[in-house]
Amino acid sequence: MIPISLFISVLATIAFVLWEKKREKEKKNVLLDLDLFKIGSFRNGSIAAAIISMGEFGILFAIPLWLQNVLGLSPISSGLVLLWLAAGAFLASGIGGALSGKLAPAMAVRIGVGLELIGVAGIALNATIDGGWVSIAGFLFVYGIGIGLATAQLTGVIMVDVPMDKSGQGSGSQSTVRQIGSALGIAVLGTVLFTSTQASLENRLSDLQLESSQQVMIVDAVVESAGAAIPELGALGTDIQLAAGEAFTDGAKASAWVAGGFLLLGFASTFNLSSRKPVRTASPKKK
Repeated sequence: MIPISLFISVLATIAFVLWEKKREKEKKNVLLDLDLFKIGSFRNGSIAAAIISMGEFGILFAIPLWLQNVLGLSPISSGLVLLWLAAGAFLASGIGGALSGKLAPAMAVRIGVGLELIGVAGIALNATIDGGWVSIAGFLFVYGIGIGLATAQLTGVIMVDVPMDKSGQGSGSQSTVRQIGSALGIAVLGTVLFTSTQASLENRLSDLQLESSQQVMIVDAVVESAGAAIPELGALGTDIQLAAGEAFTDGAKASAWVAGGFLLLGFASTFNLSSRKPVRTASPKKK
């Protein structure tokens, strides 16, 4: 279903672009002025935002599942752990304001994405069952600071050359691009999480010398439930439950590394961004 959905979305995007161009030629109102993408800062910034969003929000799909299904935290407790990320983002809002007059916006975005990379890499390297939520709390905080710096400044970078009378379309477009990036990120990193968990669990269960039918049943239960079946596996033996928990941890780490890859691409794309501060001008009137 996923490939079919992606194919349909591509066709829908092409149809939308052709329809907007047709209305533009007919001098009719359009939902999105495609000429906005001829503006370098808007085009490059939108690309960077999409790539960064794929890494930023995709990893947030895996972490709550790991906290609840592997570490056994309640939804409320998992939310409290994620407050470390929120605290970092809150702190970054103050830091960003102080740095706004000293650093170019594009540089602030780079620093933010760099901190996100450090946070994601730290999670991928240090997340363990024995370490519990403490093993990732500090890195969630760093990650939150990065998100706070990058997200706030990136909007200004994208909109820097957009004429004032097109700012509504530009703002809506960059928001949509981020949503598309986050949706793709969740899809990709979710796939990495479950395929990696499946492969790791199959290897770990083979070491326990279980019957093949039982192995298949356990693997299917863990993957199809997104890890929710792990606490119930204790009835089959603590070694099986531990193997499932370790396998899901491997999957979460793999998704963190892939998220880091997206963020690295996003970091590279920030070097095409404008370093100027926003100066609003009206677009020239068409004759």
